[in-house]
Formats: sequence, C-alpha cells, structure tokens
Amino acid sequence: MSTPSPLPSPASQPVRIALAGNPNTGKTSVFNRLTGASARVGNYAGVTVEREIGLWTLPSRTVEVMDVPGAYSLAARSAEEQVAIRTVFGLDPGEPRPALVVVVIDATQLVRNLYFAMQLIEARVPVVLALNLMDVARAQGTAPNPERVADILGVPVVPVSAHTGEGMKALASAVERVLVQPDEGRSVVPWRYPKALQADVDTLAGMVTAWSPEEAKAMGRWALLSIDVEDELVDVPEHVRTAVAQIRSKAESEGRDIDTELIGSRYSWLDLQDFGIAANRPDAGLTLTHRIDAWLLHPFFGALTFLFAMGALFQALFSWSDPAIGAIEQLFSWVGMQVQAALPEGLLNDFLVQGVLNGMGSVLVFLPQILLLFFLLGFLEDCGYMARVAFIVDRGMKSLGLHGRAFVPMLSGYACAVPAIMATRTLERQRDRLLTMMVVPLMSCSARLPVYTLIISALFLPDTKILGFLPAPGFMMVFMYVFSTLMALIAAAVLGRTLLKGPKVPLLLELPPYRLPRLATVLRQMWMRARTFLTEAGTTILVCTIVLWGLLAFPRHPVLSEDYAAQRSALPATETEALAHIDAAERAEILERSYGGRLGKQIEPLIAPLGFDWKIGVGLVGAFAAREVFVSTMGVVYGIGDAVDESSTPLRERIRDERRPDGTPVYTPLVGLSLMVFFALSAQCMSTLAVVRRESHSWRWPIFLFTYMTVLAWVASFAVYQGGKLLGL
Repeated sequence: MSTPSPLPSPASQPVRIALAGNPNTGKTSVFNRLTGASARVGNYAGVTVEREIGLWTLPSRTVEVMDVPGAYSLAARSAEEQVAIRTVFGLDPGEPRPALVVVVIDATQLVRNLYFAMQLIEARVPVVLALNLMDVARAQGTAPNPERVADILGVPVVPVSAHTGEGMKALASAVERVLVQPDEGRSVVPWRYPKALQADVDTLAGMVTAWSPEEAKAMGRWALLSIDVEDELVDVPEHVRTAVAQIRSKAESEGRDIDTELIGSRYSWLDLQDFGIAANRPDAGLTLTHRIDAWLLHPFFGALTFLFAMGALFQALFSWSDPAIGAIEQLFSWVGMQVQAALPEGLLNDFLVQGVLNGMGSVLVFLPQILLLFFLLGFLEDCGYMARVAFIVDRGMKSLGLHGRAFVPMLSGYACAVPAIMATRTLERQRDRLLTMMVVPLMSCSARLPVYTLIISALFLPDTKILGFLPAPGFMMVFMYVFSTLMALIAAAVLGRTLLKGPKVPLLLELPPYRLPRLATVLRQMWMRARTFLTEAGTTILVCTIVLWGLLAFPRHPVLSEDYAAQRSALPATETEALAHIDAAERAEILERSYGGRLGKQIEPLIAPLGFDWKIGVGLVGAFAAREVFVSTMGVVYGIGDAVDESSTPLRERIRDERRPDGTPVYTPLVGLSLMVFFALSAQCMSTLAVVRRESHSWRWPIFLFTYMTVLAWVASFAVYQGGKLLGL
C-alpha cells in the first residue's frame, strides 16, 4: 500500500476535502450546492470511474471538494468502492490526502448510513457529518437530534438540506473549524469487538506500516472486511492477502463468521443508541413508498408494470431518437455535398467526404440514443424505480450468472450496443460489468435490421410458408431476434461459469423512497456520459472509419478492364440511366481492385464453407465500420451504386439473380440464413469495440470480444449452411 500523501501547502493549491457517503443520500446534490458551476469532470487514475472536483468558498478560505463515489462501507466490492477507499486514505500516487471527509447522511435512514461513518471514525479520519434531507425527515416525524448524534459519536454534526439550502453556512463553519483543529473531527471509538476478533485485528495491524498505530488497527479491520473477493481488489500486499486468508480460514474452522462479527458488532451498538428521533412520530399507516411498492413489487402486477416500463424505454430508444438521428445524417449528407461541390474531384475530396465527414457522422449518430438512454436511466434511478427493477429480475438473471441490474443494458442492446455498454456502469462489481459487456453485443441491435430486411425480402418471398402456414418473412425476422437473445443468455451462462467465474454475491440493495427526480442532476449525469463517449470512444471510431475508407479507396488508379470514360463520352447526356450504370460498374471494379476487395478475395477460402463468395467478403469488411454499411457496400459491389438501402428493388433482384461460374445461384434461402446468423453473432462493429476498450480500460477485452464472437459466428454459420446441405435444403 502507498504511503499517504502529505497535505498540500496553502501556497501550492487549495486544501482538498472529500465528500463521501452511501448512494442515494443526495451527496451529489450537496456537492452541486457547495461548488455551484465551478465543478470539473475527470477520471480517477487507472479506472473509468468519473470524479468531480469543485471549489467551495468558506468564510476565510477556498477549499477543493472532491465528490467521492457512493459506498456503503469500506469493503471494496466494486471499482467505485475501491476509489472511495483510495481517495479517503490518500492512496493514489500524486493525489493529496483529504484534510477531512464530509460524510453525507440520509437523515431518514440514519442508522444504516452511520455504519460507513463509523468506519471512518475508527480509521481516525477527521470527519464532519452532514445530516441531509432533514426537511423530509421532519415531515415524516423521523428527524434525529443533531446534538445527540454529535454527543454519541464525538464528531461535528450539521443538519442540512441540499434541496432548500438549509444548513450550508453552518456546514462551512464546521468544516473550517476541523481544518484548523483536526482532532475536533476525530473521536475515541466507543464500541468494542469480540475478544477473538480483536486478536485477529491486532495481527493484521502489525502488517500495516503506512499509518499510525491507531490507524493501523483500523486498517486491519478494513483488511478483514474487504479482502475476500480477490479479483475486485488492487494494490493489496501479497503478505497481507495471505494473512487474511489464513485468519479467515482459522475462524471458519472455529465456527466463527468474521463478517458477521465485524458488521454485527457495529450495528448492535448503533441499535442501542438514542439519537433523539421523535418518539411521537405520527402513525400514518403505510407510507406512499410502501403503497406504491405493494404494486410494483407484486409478483404479477410488478412484473407487468416492469415489462411496460422497459418496453416504453426500449421503444423510446428506437422511435424518440429517430428524428434526431435522421437530422444528423441529413446534416452530414448536406455538408458532404457542399464539400464535394466546393473541391475538385480527387483524393482530398474523397478523404474529407467519405473518410472524415462519414467518420464524424458515425460518431455523432449515436449521440441521440446515448443522451436519451442516460436521461431515462437517470430519471428512473433518481425516482427510485431502478432498484426495484434489479429486485424483480435478479432471480432469473442470477441463474445465468448475471446481476439483476444487467437487464437494462441488455435490453438497451436491442437499440444499440454502444449506449448499452456504457449503461453497465450501473453495475457495482467489475466482474458483472465485464460479463454484461461481453454478451450485450449479441443482442440484435437496430444496425442489424437493414441486413435482415434486405436478405429476408430478397430470398424469403411472402408466399413461402414455414411449417405450412407461417409467412416466411415475418417468421424469419422474429426468429433472428429470438435466436440472438437465446445466444446472449447462453453466452452469459458459459462465460459466467468459466472465464468470468466469480463468487456468488447476494443482491444487497437499498430500496430508496420514491422522490421526484432532480432534473438538473439527471441532465448533468447525462451530459457527463455523452461527453465521455465523444471525447474517448468517438476518437477511436473516427480513426477506424478513416482506415476502412482507405482500404476501400486504395489503390487510387488501378488499371481497369474497360474504358469507362470512352463509354460515357459515347452516350448523350440525356441517357442518365445508362450513364448511371456505367458509373456504378466503374465503382464496382475499383472496389474489386481495392485493398478491401483484395482482402475479400483473401478471406474467401475461410468464408466459402459458410456459403459466401468474395463479394460477400467485401461486404463483411465494409460492414466493420457499421453493420448497416453492408447494404450500401453490396450496392457498390454489384454495380448498382452506394445510394441504396434495404428496400432497394434493383439490389434485391441482383442478389436473387447472382450466379456462380457454374451457373448455380450464389444466394439461396440457406445462404441467406447462414449470412443472417453470421451477422447476428459476429462483432462487426468497430464502435462497440471502441466503447468496450474505453469502459474496460484495456485492449484485452475488446480483442477477446471480437475473437470469441467471430469464432462463434463462423461455427454457427458453418453448422447452418453445411447442416442444411446435408438435409438437402
């Protein structure tokens, strides 16, 4: 463990304080109230967890406030909780140790929130407790007495309300006093541990050398509580990890449960204290939250409401974002035409229009869905419903190795994998985030729909019946969505039991009271996520788009088999249709001779067992920029032009009429099914890989994702095509 950094001198930078507490305590609202518009957003070193730092003006100085991720305790079961520990104790190299910690407490849930504060007090960290939501607690008749809480815990306690601004001046005064006299924010620990547990703590305390003796004992308790999920922890000395394992093993052999001893002794002490909560609490029967939960958590009506809510969210990502997506596409199309008209034909023109502008468009086209998804998720989270969603679906998801909260990202994957992968941040454990990221791209996103539509409309005619009575087009479309969903669930079950195997952690979550969401907070979080996507994942997408353009555009001046210029000059300008066919044929030959076309021919031996020829291979290469690009790429390959979509009749007819050298059709219903299965399972999306790289903070996971999905797609497509041939299809 790193030695804590010394406090910065006043001349170098403002003194830093940390704002910590449980989730759903209004901590971020307190931060916004203290810092106003001065906050800046960044990332903690080495992780994708965002942090906000702002300036807070006290009566006689300005301090730097860091909003620490929400944590229920110092037991690090997630990246956010690890960040909270490292921030509070100043363990990050180059980062100053906070001079004190302001712990935001939900006054309506006092005892549960005080557990985290007790751990900080044990660690001899100077603290000030801010009892937030005091206005709500008074209205409920559950408001604690701040003076009584301060007397019991021995640290400053200030009643506040981030919503109304109550107590902010008193909080500033208390913080300033503790900055001058840190011991005013420390307390002698009034609770005791069982004798055997105390001996274990003392054993570990002797191994911790980065703190004072009193802090060492506190960190010994932290080590016992935290070091039990090895893959979730970082920077833990191996000898400490080994000692913890030995102590836990010895305790288990003695019939002791260390976690119960640690947690139970604290809560037992808290339950015995009189915090001055009004004894004359009005008996109003069931609260509004209880009455709503009687419906939303009901086995039948709760599930029905949940399906309706998720269906609305899902539909919103499709339909509500469509106008904005269309506007962005039209804007970039218009800008591209202006650039094309302003510049002479040539390399620069093609590079700016087909490379740079198309790349920027492929980044910004995701923005409406990302903004909408995180606005809706933030709204549902802030009002308290997302915790109920996790509770409802947890049992079914757990059987597959997934966390209950993984359902929403997976559902969002039907619209687009990019915002869905970003939505995995709502999951607490890194293992759960990675597992969800690895299976979300298997859900049939909207970009696959044009490919399905083209293949089905070209090869599965409406008068064809499945099982004698089901229309083939509709059946095949439903089948592809059901197939992709089942494959995602199977992949989750396999990966969750092999590569991403982890200990089963029960779903421990708070069901917060229902509140009206704070629009400013929701919009702030939404914009933070969108800005992260644009600045980090968007850069990778732009670079990949330019590279793919280069593959399909070079070499620039191949020796063509026909003199297309002579053919054009021989026709009058009025023969627009014939001229268009000549232009399309020239583009098709240029594409065939490009590096991308050559790559398609190189991979033909690999894809031939799937029923694909080199032209389909070129389509697969072009589709890596975005799956829907397969349609326009095939339009170029077949000499129709790139201004086609899945409803293009000439492209459908050309697909039906395409023949191999021996006269057999290239496309049959079996080839079409094989191609759709390949698209359903392959990682043909550089945007998805770029976001996985950003969220996992490693190239290892996007490389693994691309590899396993490509292998899975090849094997499944091979089984479909070769199995169909064996059956005589």
